[in-house]
Amino acid sequence: MVRYPFVTFTSLFTGVRDDPDVKVMMAGSTLRKVKSRSWKKPRHFRLLEDGLTIWYKSRWAGKGHSTFSVTELEAVREGHQSEVLQSTAEEFPADHCFTLVFHGRQGNLDLVADSPLEARAWIQGVRKLIHKAQTMDEKERLDQWVWDWFQKADKNKDGKMNFKEVRKLLKMMNIDMNEEHALHLFTMADRSGSGSLEIEQFVHFYKLLTQRDEVWKVFQDYSGDGEKLLLEELENFLKMEQQEGGWSTQHALELIDRYEPSDSAKKQGAMSLDGFQMYLCSQEGSIFNPEHRGLYQDMSQPLSHYFISSSHNTYLLEDQLRGQSSLEAYIQALKRGCRCVEVDAWDGSDGEPVVYHGHTWTSKILFRDIISTLKEYAFKASDFPVILSLENHCGVEQQKVMAQHLSQILGDTLLSNLLDGQMLQQLPSPQELRGKILLKAKKIGGVEDCLDETLTDEVSDEEEMANGDAAEDPPADSNKKSKSKLSRELSDLVVYCKSVHFHGFEHARSHGKCYEMSSFSESKAKRLAKETGTDFVQYNTRQLSRIYPSGLRTDSSNYNPQDMWNVGCQIVALNFQTAGLEMDLNDGLFRQNGCCGYVLKPDFMRDGNTRFTPEKPEERQGYRPLRLSIQVISGQQLPKVNQKEGSIVDPLVRVEIYGVPQDQTKDETSHINNNGFNPLWNETLNFVVHTPELALVRFVVEDYDKASRNDFIGQFTLPFKCIQTGYRHIHLLSRDGRAIPPASLFVNITISGLT
Repeated sequence: MVRYPFVTFTSLFTGVRDDPDVKVMMAGSTLRKVKSRSWKKPRHFRLLEDGLTIWYKSRWAGKGHSTFSVTELEAVREGHQSEVLQSTAEEFPADHCFTLVFHGRQGNLDLVADSPLEARAWIQGVRKLIHKAQTMDEKERLDQWVWDWFQKADKNKDGKMNFKEVRKLLKMMNIDMNEEHALHLFTMADRSGSGSLEIEQFVHFYKLLTQRDEVWKVFQDYSGDGEKLLLEELENFLKMEQQEGGWSTQHALELIDRYEPSDSAKKQGAMSLDGFQMYLCSQEGSIFNPEHRGLYQDMSQPLSHYFISSSHNTYLLEDQLRGQSSLEAYIQALKRGCRCVEVDAWDGSDGEPVVYHGHTWTSKILFRDIISTLKEYAFKASDFPVILSLENHCGVEQQKVMAQHLSQILGDTLLSNLLDGQMLQQLPSPQELRGKILLKAKKIGGVEDCLDETLTDEVSDEEEMANGDAAEDPPADSNKKSKSKLSRELSDLVVYCKSVHFHGFEHARSHGKCYEMSSFSESKAKRLAKETGTDFVQYNTRQLSRIYPSGLRTDSSNYNPQDMWNVGCQIVALNFQTAGLEMDLNDGLFRQNGCCGYVLKPDFMRDGNTRFTPEKPEERQGYRPLRLSIQVISGQQLPKVNQKEGSIVDPLVRVEIYGVPQDQTKDETSHINNNGFNPLWNETLNFVVHTPELALVRFVVEDYDKASRNDFIGQFTLPFKCIQTGYRHIHLLSRDGRAIPPASLFVNITISGLT
């Protein structure tokens, strides 16, 4: 068994402790916490010694206090950038105000300082700490994780832990360990024989605890002396196991330089077990191919050749009946790389259009505020085009107001004319439309008719229905053609995304224009996919289609987007506010290509004469099924699900494949009793994937329960084509899609042709 070298512990805080802004935070400030126009109360805030925890309490609440970690924060916004602070703008100047934005679905914290100077110190200080937390390497992240646990368990805050405290901590860390073995490791770490561990000794104890036999065995297979991997041995491992045969000696040297902690090993051009484990736990050792992480696809093809990350009823934070409408929902979706957002506009009482889910109790927000938010956040995560899908229920007067807001607020960002020299045989590319916002709405006539003043400003109810849920349930007296007025000013802003009613694939083939697009309810799209899959795929090579959730999904649940991607639908709109399998698949698909919100469809879905149908993938040209074999070896530091004292998880791993109907399958390991810390499975799951170009692979870890449904622990979803073979770690994500380091799975993956 290999011994870990004694580690000197360094906190995340090193390097920022002396920063003047951080010093202000440590000294503490009284900041006003604002929840609404009528709820604004002073709270004392300060940064704790660990440089990571922000503590606050009410002056009157006795011992009661709250804390949160800097790692939970995503950003700091200055001034009146939230609805709450906007509503109190007259009372509190912008330079006193700031908003702390949390990851996931946790609400923001709106704060007001006594002076601009104090606000500035907190804004800058928190930003520096967020940056520090985000740029930690694997070792620093693990050190920080250990430090956090030490802080939690050191109840009397004397900086030491006796064996009883350590036993309690092991339970908190999801470890059910034999007491004798735990005491043996404790004694080894207690070098001074004092009966207690200080932080550095505790880190050493933790290293002894987390020695990984399964990694050591792989290391032994390639190491001549059992102590280190020489350059040639490391190259051999990369070629034989990781299938990185094309890589050179240079690559092996780079890995040693990047991950080997020992200077003497570096000088020999060798890698120790420590370095080997760090490499395997790094991004390069992850299951996700780092070459696919950045922007790697051709972005010069027509828009119709891409899957586009799309949101439904983007303004909602909760359900479709009573949920809150919020600008924050747009900010969160755009920051996640969403490239198609939706607006339901209705006549407002004071001449200003409002946005909400019509005929429900959802709250209302101003159309102009959404457009201002779009202007600010549209291109923060990606500079590829954003489509604004407008469901227009306004009368002509307020349509003119909308057109005015769009033109004035967005300016040149709004694409309101054909691109120079653009032929209308096909849509422009994401590359050509970089930095542009496109309006999707009804239009009077076609793009070619823009200058034709004789056209009427009326559209039929068929076109009216082209925008949304009404298309599913036409009115009973639909034989009577009703007409509604459309403002020419708004109509003229629609260029490449004209909403039209769908009259069938035959009609689209002979009459459809590339800039015309239809919306389909999930049930209609599913039916078309099953009955006329090839036609749907062909249609989607030239025109955009948008799919939206059934009107019955009042709880903001989602449908499975994979069924729609299988026939090449580009704008598959989901409720971004609802976590779960469907959003995991969406995040998984768009995790590649720089998270830019556009993913190039496979070549057989871009050819207008394609014969591909998801129901019979074997009939397409170039059909080549693959065998996927996944050895699930072990898990590391899985989070607890049940916070009850003494509760330990019984984890199992399920691998789920999503793709064409033949590829929809799953298999799982057995469960391991009472071990969330370092469970060992060593079980192999085998799959055949018929259309790897469309498949997504989802790894789910659950806490087994024989009496009720298993509890979710973590998951990771990625496209089949982004998988790296060999010994890999899968870094798990929470239900919200957030990283939960250091929770991971260790697997060995092989992919081969089906013989």
